[in-house]
Amino acid sequence: MRIGLSVYGTTFSMGIHPASERPTFSPQQLMEQALEFGLEGVELPFVLLDGVDIGALKQYAQERQLFITLDTYGFDAAHLITVLELADQLGASSVRTLLGGAKLGGDRREMAGHWQAYLQQALSGLQQAVVVADKLGIDLAVENHQDIASEELLWLCKTIASPHFGIIFDTGNPLATAEEPLEFTRQIAPYVKHVHLKDYWIYPDQEGYRLVRCPLGQGVIDFPAIMALLNETRPDLTMAIELGALEARHVRVLADDYWPEYPPRSASQFVRLWRFVQEHAHSPGEWRTPFELGATTDVIAHYEMRQLIASLAYLQLLFARTTWLPSLLHDPATAQKIAQSEIR
Repeated sequence: MRIGLSVYGTTFSMGIHPASERPTFSPQQLMEQALEFGLEGVELPFVLLDGVDIGALKQYAQERQLFITLDTYGFDAAHLITVLELADQLGASSVRTLLGGAKLGGDRREMAGHWQAYLQQALSGLQQAVVVADKLGIDLAVENHQDIASEELLWLCKTIASPHFGIIFDTGNPLATAEEPLEFTRQIAPYVKHVHLKDYWIYPDQEGYRLVRCPLGQGVIDFPAIMALLNETRPDLTMAIELGALEARHVRVLADDYWPEYPPRSASQFVRLWRFVQEHAHSPGEWRTPFELGATTDVIAHYEMRQLIASLAYLQLLFARTTWLPSLLHDPATAQKIAQSEIR
């Protein structure tokens, strides 16, 4: 398994967030930071490629043996085909997209009565784009972006039935569609093309629970078990560190209007989820991130980078790597101390 870096967990540090007031990272800067941390690839938003010398960037990545996943959104066939062709020019191995429709936190209320038609439109666009993905030999994959459930992802994969179509698996996001993470992993593992490494703290409330970002290994996700499951089907997977957003995600599973557009779920499925939530509930207290508390750009950026360093330290221990991270973390005892220090 090869692990790279995404921009989305450090959007203030990298000037991606519109409120950061920092210069936006260039694609090469993202690659340079990945290399600085001893990582093996990047997940790159296609919008950052405007005006970039694609040939030079491809050469830079290839000379350093970095994999590239190209990020986009939506299911418009013409747009996806354009991004796939750009990925081919860049030497990227996969293109990630998301369906949207639902709000983050698995909220489908605004799609009541329209969700199934929306999925059919998505299927049509993806089917057209996969023809080009097959021709180019590039994977086109849909992320479980707190919008689409495992049942629907499996339906897409089985209906499209292409070796170059599959799933971008975000390890934290099953909780946003009311699914227990290991059960979700078992269902979708054969179709996974790329992984987002994400962890969450859980704060229950009267309507359900909130998902709050945290360093990898400090939250509720059982990474050793997930890695074991994925290794059974795809030991060659690429992954990207993508810490959670700066805003907590409210998953309102106890609200009456949460469920109408969801696939039918059994009582035992919900019991497994709710037992997981209760067993992993974080101690009551302040759950808001520095961004939600109105902190300065520098404070938010520092918070992001501290969580990233702690995540890297955890992954170094998890994968028993000795070549990652700045020299400070080459000592396993130091890495363990940083990985276990709670960063809020």
